[in-house]
Amino acid sequence: MSWIKTVPFEQATGKLKKLYERVTGPGNNVDNIMMAHSLRPHSMEGHMVLYKNVLHHSANTVPKWFLEVLGVWVSSLNRCGYCVEHHFGGLQRLLADPDRAIAIRAAIEAGRPETAPLDAAQIVAMGYARKLTETPADMIQKDIETLREAGWDDGEILEINQVCAYFSYANRTVLGLGCSTDGDILGLSPNNSDDPADWGHR
Repeated sequence: MSWIKTVPFEQATGKLKKLYERVTGPGNNVDNIMMAHSLRPHSMEGHMVLYKNVLHHSANTVPKWFLEVLGVWVSSLNRCGYCVEHHFGGLQRLLADPDRAIAIRAAIEAGRPETAPLDAAQIVAMGYARKLTETPADMIQKDIETLREAGWDDGEILEINQVCAYFSYANRTVLGLGCSTDGDILGLSPNNSDDPADWGHR
């Protein structure tokens, strides 16, 4: 599951057990990315608060399925198969259009998001995500202006930025600790966007 020691659900006590109970999926399954935090429950808590608010919050206005597209794209650029597989599962469920989801993934895997079945504004956001992921120190004010010109407002730009930044964090957590998808149930997420405290994966 990872290259460092982790505490399984059945052996968890105290704060860790309470956190596990909040993030479980079916059959008390805990995603390996969360279990990787088990020796420091406070960092799991921080991770979940960030994840839930950035990707699964009712105050977001960018469609959740497109936030997942950005997450799959950033994860692909970072060569994080774990996050690609998990979040492509979420993307498929949210989009509810299998053919379109497969076409989006094919464009991502080819490194050519401009060929994906996305609208013009979304293609521009994919370009921003690529630059921010691959060459963050090269970002300039014009990159934001380009997003505005494409039709994104500043709040939506913030959402796009935060999803890209979150996934680079998650990718480095997974890649740096050797997390695998072994035992995970792919595509689950805390979908109750109206309750930031509801972390249950389903």
